[in-house]
Amino acid sequence: MKSSMLILSFFALGLLLGIYRILPTQWDFTYFSFVVLCMLMFSVGFSIGHQPDTIKQFKQLPTRVIFLPVTTIVGTWLGVLAVSLFSTYTLTDLLAVSSGFGYYSLSSILITQYKGVELGTIALLANIFREIFTLLLAPIMARHFSKLSPIAAGGATTMDTTFPIIIKTSGNEFGIVSIYHGFVMDFSVPFLVTLWCSM
Repeated sequence: MKSSMLILSFFALGLLLGIYRILPTQWDFTYFSFVVLCMLMFSVGFSIGHQPDTIKQFKQLPTRVIFLPVTTIVGTWLGVLAVSLFSTYTLTDLLAVSSGFGYYSLSSILITQYKGVELGTIALLANIFREIFTLLLAPIMARHFSKLSPIAAGGATTMDTTFPIIIKTSGNEFGIVSIYHGFVMDFSVPFLVTLWCSM
């Protein structure tokens, strides 16, 4: 929980610095974020590769991890089905929003093109919150539910932004699973969002 609060604190600090324009606006923060993420992925990848029994541990994982992306998708949609009972939006709109699976940059753009700015903004916020909640609650999920639960919660972000916290809470042996899950989820987002938006 301590590491999650630290991550949230840095997020809040960045938010405040951005709101009050404290840092120079000419700095390219998108590129800076990309460089930091690449360095982070390199260090985590090196850490996993340096472990002599990583492949062995991966082979010992249950075969059901192959279907983890499918269970993430189905679980997300079941949650949306429950929420739709209390929402003024149509079920297909809610399914489109949820099918971003944390990939807020792409899903919000697609939904804005198909459904308008209002639903696109909701998609942006919903998917950002999914990522933040995963960063905050990953230690609790891994401890009280399953080592795979932070991966399922992270959706499409498990290959990048939530990857380090997943490794820390679930273990290095889940690194390959996390990357595989994130890749499949990333790939599914444009197809599923477009599918629900076109209905």
